[in-house]
Amino acid sequence: DTSLAEVNSFSPSMPISPSSMINQYKFEDEPELRDLFITVDDPESHITAIETFITYRVVTKTSRGEFDSSEYEVRRRYQDFLWLKSKLEEAHPTLIVPPLPEKFIMKGMVERFSDEFIETRRKALHKFLNRIADHPTLTFNEDFKIFLTAQAWELSSHKKQGPGLLSRMGQTVRAVTSSVRGGVKNRPEMFTEMNHYMETFSQKINVLDKIAHRIYKEEREYFNEMKEYGPIYTLWSASEEDIADSLKGVASCIDKCCKATEKWMAGLSENLLPILHEYVLYSEILMGVLKRRDQIQGELDSKVGALANKKTEKDMFSEEIGKLEDKVECANNALKADWDRWKQNMQCDMRSAFTNVAENNLHYYEECLATWESFLASQTVDLHVEEDSEDRP
Repeated sequence: DTSLAEVNSFSPSMPISPSSMINQYKFEDEPELRDLFITVDDPESHITAIETFITYRVVTKTSRGEFDSSEYEVRRRYQDFLWLKSKLEEAHPTLIVPPLPEKFIMKGMVERFSDEFIETRRKALHKFLNRIADHPTLTFNEDFKIFLTAQAWELSSHKKQGPGLLSRMGQTVRAVTSSVRGGVKNRPEMFTEMNHYMETFSQKINVLDKIAHRIYKEEREYFNEMKEYGPIYTLWSASEEDIADSLKGVASCIDKCCKATEKWMAGLSENLLPILHEYVLYSEILMGVLKRRDQIQGELDSKVGALANKKTEKDMFSEEIGKLEDKVECANNALKADWDRWKQNMQCDMRSAFTNVAENNLHYYEECLATWESFLASQTVDLHVEEDSEDRP
């Protein structure tokens, strides 16, 4: 499903540079005209006697008629984003709600509340809201609208309200799951294939995520050693007059390669690591969505089984089964549409991420190679000049 056959069959007229390929894909995947634009920026630290937390400014611009204004500006903290995600999952149990960054980061990566951590989280929250805004169903959710428009006290008041009908339905589904044991008997083949796909996808994306973090960590260690390595040649040149220029040249080359490595690592941390980890979280979400679909199917199966064993109350059971059949059909149709949409987005994101990484790798190695080739060329010229001067009488 993620093959790139169309990329591998190049024609003479097809652009083959990485930049051209990226531009081509971005043009092909250009979204339709949007009417909702959201920006998450301006992180602000808050310190109270009880806790320390960060809020982010959420700016919304829209031309939709259901909004009272064309522009809104509110401040939200991470807990507010968690609340929105849970409300979306309750209202749409078989739709794929985008993932949020974890509350706590991986140990050893960056410190909590550091500038790097805050910026990484801001980007993830920005992507989270814009993925919802681009979703054909989630974007019209009432809680999403309230999240974007309500002032802090209004949102707090809304959170305290009891669960609505959709939320109670979600609780009912969860309650039924505890009574449904074993696998789903009548699961359609399509959803069995989805489960197999996600099991494999989850395994592979987790491996890729671990390898990418290991590469980044090793490159960081290499970069730190290289920063200490360059100055040694500069100090050495002070005590070796005959080769001082060559030693300084080596130090300069190491410094240039050090800067190129730092730039390469920045590209890796911005273009690959977040995408891989986002889809690690997506894999968990997809497994949860498939499980919730199975729960609805399981409720229907249990009612059908109960009807077969009951000789009385058949009319009541028939009515319940009819409603559950409609519910299962709605869940199946919602998940089918969202599944196709998610796979298309995933393939586009992965293609773009790995193409960017390949392009960055090419630039990095070309830059380092050119640096050392230039240095060697200069040393060869100096050597020829010295030989010519020795040959003269």
